[in-house]
Amino acid sequence: MKTLAIISQKGGVGKTTLATALAVAAEKAGKVAAVFDLDPQASAAFWKDTRESETPVVIVTPPARLQHVLKAAAETGCDLAVIDAPPFAKDIAYEAAQQADFILIPTRPAVLDVMAMTKTLELVQHYGKPAAVVLTFCPIQGREIADTEAAIQQLGASLAPVRIHNRVAYSRAQQTGLTAQEFEEDGKAAEEIKQLYEYMCIHLFTNEAPHVRPPKLAASRS
Repeated sequence: MKTLAIISQKGGVGKTTLATALAVAAEKAGKVAAVFDLDPQASAAFWKDTRESETPVVIVTPPARLQHVLKAAAETGCDLAVIDAPPFAKDIAYEAAQQADFILIPTRPAVLDVMAMTKTLELVQHYGKPAAVVLTFCPIQGREIADTEAAIQQLGASLAPVRIHNRVAYSRAQQTGLTAQEFEEDGKAAEEIKQLYEYMCIHLFTNEAPHVRPPKLAASRS
């Protein structure tokens, strides 16, 4: 079993949206996936409550039991565990990072988010785990994205070659227990998640990873 942690010290950056969408993408690719909700707000669990499909499983667990429940999931045949970590909780983020094989750090293209991202990067670097920053809630146009990407590069952090834009499909899907690729199968949001999943596979399932286009940010075009 491989473990992906989605961590950010700032709220409202789309952690749960990415966690659920990537878990569904894994299920559609033939893997068994589960989301481990560490957030006291239990956003992933609420999403699951409104979902008709039985998969992916969402498990609400206290951080102290994370290692135990991950082990149990692996023993029952889970292929991908996705950890949805809460913001503002450094100790929980440490636990999530410690258990992860790869970490995604979602960040809005804004000054305050970049500042929060640096704290998350410091946390991730403490464990020496591979990680990448993924830009979320990106506007279709504007220099904020380029400025944020430049700041990320100056920090020496890896940048995912996929931008997650501020698209209606993401919010509407979450409200109905779906993901963007289920809500609008041929939509631009679905393509973004597809590309992000493929990028994630390179880091987690090297021998199985599908071809991923070079980091030319093809999904950013409107």
